[in-house]
Amino acid sequence: MIVPTPHPPEFRRRAVELARRGDRPIAMVAQRLQISESCLRRWVLQADVDDNGSDSRLTSVEKRELAQLRRDKRRLERENKLLKRVIAHLAEENILGGPAQPCDAARAGDAEIDTACTA
Repeated sequence: MIVPTPHPPEFRRRAVELARRGDRPIAMVAQRLQISESCLRRWVLQADVDDNGSDSRLTSVEKRELAQLRRDKRRLERENKLLKRVIAHLAEENILGGPAQPCDAARAGDAEIDTACTA
């Protein structure tokens, strides 16, 4: 489930612009915008990473991609588990056939066909 963000992207962009201007301390900008100082600092840090890249932090696009990949992974794991249960059920019901049966020709002792059955 995706949780909606409490502040629209435009509000965040404007808050970051105000904080980056530097004519007021971040604490004062955050107070005027009625958000926490730590929240505004995180937004500024994320905007810096998005604009300039980073070796140690993910950009917003990379974070969204990672979240999508994790959702896909969980879905595929659920599907794989379900398929394994279905295959096990079908095997129990002998729909897929039972255990492998030896070649009839091998039981007859024909050496030429015997090697073909074991290959």
